Amino acid sequence: QVQLVESGGGLVQPGGSLRLSCAASRSIFSGYDMGWYRQAPGKQRELVASIFSGGSTNYAGSVKGRFTISRDNAKTTVYLEMNSLKPEDTAVYYCNRVNSVVRDWGQGTQVTVSS
Repeated sequence: QVQLVESGGGLVQPGGSLRLSCAASRSIFSGYDMGWYRQAPGKQRELVASIFSGGSTNYAGSVKGRFTISRDNAKTTVYLEMNSLKPEDTAVYYCNRVNSVVRDWGQGTQVTVSS
């Protein structure tokens, strides 16, 4: 079954941290560049972090230095470590490929940063 399952979101105070996980089916994950996306209310979905099949990473300017993406190839799982969270990080977070995006997105995981 082809699927993406995100987890780990929640409510956190500004300056706090969260770790998101995305379990992907092997057909989606293996050999592909993977990314974390987010969509805030009223805004378009944006790519915030990418990890390439070789392990190199890339980040949007708004999260660089605060977020860290990683992958476990054996578990076909992608992680997003988020530190120094800001209210503007509030969004639903999704994972998917960076290229050849899978049509059926997962349900996402809600991250809310608020005092």
